[in-house]
Amino acid sequence: MTPAARISAAIEVLTDLIQRRRPAADALKDWGLARRFAGSKDRAAVASLVYDALRRRASSAHALGEETPRALVLGMLVSQRGMRADEIAALFTGQNHAPAPLTEFEVAGLATFDLSAAPGWVRADVPEWLWPSFVEAFAEHAVAEGEALAERAPVDIRANRLKTGRDALRSALAHLQPEMGAWSPDALRFQPGPDGRGPTLQSEAAFFAGEFEIQDEGSQLVAALAGARAGETVIDLCAGAGGKTLALAALMGNEGRIFATDLDSRRLSPLHDRLTRSGASNVEVRVPRSRGHDALSDLSGTADLVVVDAPCTGSGTWRRNPDAKWRVRPGALAERIKEQAEVLDRAAGLVRSGGRIAYITCSVLPEENDVAVEAFLARHPGFALVPMRDLLSAGEVDYGLLARFATQSGLQLSPARTGTDGFYLSCLAAPG
Repeated sequence: MTPAARISAAIEVLTDLIQRRRPAADALKDWGLARRFAGSKDRAAVASLVYDALRRRASSAHALGEETPRALVLGMLVSQRGMRADEIAALFTGQNHAPAPLTEFEVAGLATFDLSAAPGWVRADVPEWLWPSFVEAFAEHAVAEGEALAERAPVDIRANRLKTGRDALRSALAHLQPEMGAWSPDALRFQPGPDGRGPTLQSEAAFFAGEFEIQDEGSQLVAALAGARAGETVIDLCAGAGGKTLALAALMGNEGRIFATDLDSRRLSPLHDRLTRSGASNVEVRVPRSRGHDALSDLSGTADLVVVDAPCTGSGTWRRNPDAKWRVRPGALAERIKEQAEVLDRAAGLVRSGGRIAYITCSVLPEENDVAVEAFLARHPGFALVPMRDLLSAGEVDYGLLARFATQSGLQLSPARTGTDGFYLSCLAAPG
């Protein structure tokens, strides 16, 4: 496919996903299945165009004066790809599967592409209804935070210390030019290429040997700061595919016990193979036998640490899922808040006297973070916040520099602040 034909394809995919309000991955998959002639490079290029257009949806629509799939692509080519109007016009010829020629309206919009007078939510490329939450979370830095969440994300991996160390892993992957992580002692980072993707890490021998897992450095950080210690009993209450479970097992050096579960048993399926590959031997996966079945009923009041990687809007991962921010609705946020309260209350019944809960989200919205923690403390007055100074200095690394990102009740990471996805952590001490 020519570059112009790829742009036409991206406009077609965007039309499908916007009209049918479906995930970008589904629309791209259907497009690829219907066009077997498109090779892997073509599919990757079209996907990159689609995701980049979604990153800049609000600002492109504002600058071009309309929110059509074509306008979103045109705006993205200027703001994300840095193309000039004449370069864009050379691709929009209407010939050989190229998009139709630019209209006078479009030419004028490209020539005067300017966001300086646009509302904050437009410049930040954040849904308008969520803008008050962003301002509450980041104040005068809200636009910069939104812009950072609209950038392409790097690929981070966590060296599995059960099998190797970061320096040895870096040498083994030197041909892929890894960078050292800025915060986590186990993190390596790979910058995205021109197509927006990182290297194919899952084909590396070190991956098959279990020497690393793909995990954002922010996720590694909050797992480390949760404070799991060797020999403890830990429950990972919303384990999903097990990214944090594996990190906890490595941090504990396979000493102690980790019970991993999830209300959705299907999400646990990948964890079994990942555990085998990683060499983690202190994890027991508890799979609910049916809806409503409590797989942890025998563990009430026994856990030293309960990790709650709570269901949330995923607003902190918009760099990786740019279509998700335009599909989230107020009703979905309300449902996530309800689920967060339920899982925190469940955690309170599992933690032992004097134990602790680590509440984690991949969100930057105060409603899912500080507000959720404060509501929990109001329902459970015996619990107390673990002081931030204790949280940041208790592990093997002194994370004191992160203290400037403390919120009223926790710690907020973000792409603009820490170069990671937007993770939140609050630790709560049980009475006793």
